[in-house]
Amino acid sequence: MPKMTLIGRLSDGLPLAASMADATDAYADELSNYDRDAKKLFRSLAAAATAGDSGRAGGAGGVAVTPNQFVTVGAGPAFAFHYLVDGGVVFLTLAEKAYPNRLAYDFLDELRKEFLNSHGGQVARASRPYEFIRFDTFILKTKKLYSDSRTQRNLDKLNSELRDVHSIMTKNISELLERGDRLEHVANKSMRLAQESKKYAAQARHANRMRLVRQYVPLGVVGLVVLAALVWVVRSRG
Repeated sequence: MPKMTLIGRLSDGLPLAASMADATDAYADELSNYDRDAKKLFRSLAAAATAGDSGRAGGAGGVAVTPNQFVTVGAGPAFAFHYLVDGGVVFLTLAEKAYPNRLAYDFLDELRKEFLNSHGGQVARASRPYEFIRFDTFILKTKKLYSDSRTQRNLDKLNSELRDVHSIMTKNISELLERGDRLEHVANKSMRLAQESKKYAAQARHANRMRLVRQYVPLGVVGLVVLAALVWVVRSRG
């Protein structure tokens, strides 16, 4: 069954809604580590998108950010992350490896449809973590429907025509996070360079203005003095 679910903005990894593991879960202590990995994976996806990896089916390092592509990433011996990117939003869940991928994808697909329908137009304007916390209610309700893969409803889904899954990755999560850290470093470095360039351009404009001031203000002062002198001479002769 889905153990934990996280929905976040692709551009910067900002978490928008979530449903954490039940405290009574047998894996509760272990799952807290996967919560950190999930957030790091979000940052990796954001860095990959920023670095221009969008559209690659995993690319050289395996971080796939292709829209509407279901992806599975192995996370240790017992669990796997499943995620989907659509509308600039990442929908991610963690489930036991024994849990059918097909049901994990259907679970994410239901979350995707409801979330984008309800909040899709507000994602870009979200300014604080978990801004759509009320969506947790829908996550929990849907999670209950998918909690047992042996229910008739879920068996019917498994027996129906299989979904066209474009990519299933089996790389270890540590590989993806390591590459994500590198991409994040590159993205941060590019941002710093852009900021430094703007700062340098502003300083250059200021220096140019000061050069013009130093060049022309003295001439203007001399001109005013000469003009004042001429006015005084004319008036004195009159």
